Amino acid sequence: MHSELLDLPCPAPGTRRSLKVVRFGRPGARPKAYLQAALHGDELPGVMALAHLEELLAAADAAGRIRGEIVLVPVANPIGLSQSVMGSHAGRYDLASMSNFNRGWPDFLERVAHEAGPRLGLDAAANVALVRAALGEAARSMPAIGENAALRRLLYGLAHDADIVLDLHCDLEAVTHLYLGDPLWPDARDLAADIGSEATLLAEVSGGNPFDEAFSGLWWSLQRRFPDRNLPLACLAATVEYRGLADVSERQGRQDAAGLLRFLTRRGLVAGEVPPPAACPEARPLEGVAMVRAPAAGLVSFEAAPGQEVEEGALLAVLVHPLAGEPSRRRTEVRAPVGGTLFARAACRLARPGDILAKVAGTRPLPGRTGALLSD
Repeated sequence: MHSELLDLPCPAPGTRRSLKVVRFGRPGARPKAYLQAALHGDELPGVMALAHLEELLAAADAAGRIRGEIVLVPVANPIGLSQSVMGSHAGRYDLASMSNFNRGWPDFLERVAHEAGPRLGLDAAANVALVRAALGEAARSMPAIGENAALRRLLYGLAHDADIVLDLHCDLEAVTHLYLGDPLWPDARDLAADIGSEATLLAEVSGGNPFDEAFSGLWWSLQRRFPDRNLPLACLAATVEYRGLADVSERQGRQDAAGLLRFLTRRGLVAGEVPPPAACPEARPLEGVAMVRAPAAGLVSFEAAPGQEVEEGALLAVLVHPLAGEPSRRRTEVRAPVGGTLFARAACRLARPGDILAKVAGTRPLPGRTGALLSD
């Protein structure tokens, strides 16, 4: 076990932030797993999970059970972690640029295809090494002027050659769910089972270039570009959503860490025996997720909770307008436009027209659900 602090550029005289990286196993050992939490700096359940996972891995390391290389970044975004506006934690967007910390990650497909493509052959291991080398060069070329840009280059460089990349987030009020690339299913069913996912959402391109797709998406894009070469899907990258913002406790963190350790053991990074994966719900298309929006302003009274299976037309919430003159005009019902799993809902109990109140995962793609499939 080895930990280090990587300094970020000084954003102003007298201030400095750093990134803590914890490493287990021999550098270069395979398989390699990279796990980070709180890329959105106010999403803390994953931080608690990695704090407890670090303890579990330290014990495994002391017992000589680490077989691969494991890299933990318990707080991937010290910038967002420290941002506060009038007493409210504001960790989703970089206040300096107003950009979402988990959008706009680089797509190096063209560069890697140009540099590695002509040398790809029929040896899968050699092909993977060529692609990872080209990706490493691309990562080192990322701009690093300014604190956020430097942070992005550090995180990308740490993760670029991993076999497994897990980006730990949370929603507002939610059950545990998982965002995953279509080509990775059902191979990643064990991940869904081990983390306890109640809704696994598949998309080849979700829109916005989130962190996980910057790694996994490269491989299936290269497969299509070079169909006659022996090129495997060499990175299982996923976004894990551990419940909601307020679901931070040692009890939950221990459970989450135990699930992650089971998965790492199952995938050969830690020696040991684990039971077969538990049953988990079938994955659903991200294009089938209904973003249920408020049709009017009002106080929110939810009538359905995260984790419920709801039918089309089911009452999800009532919006109460406390200043409406007539009692009959005070209440607006919000109903499910599709049947499925209600996996997340808003935390604020004051809705404005157009606010997302709930997310319901249906079984089939919905008309018009194309392009940017994630809420920003």
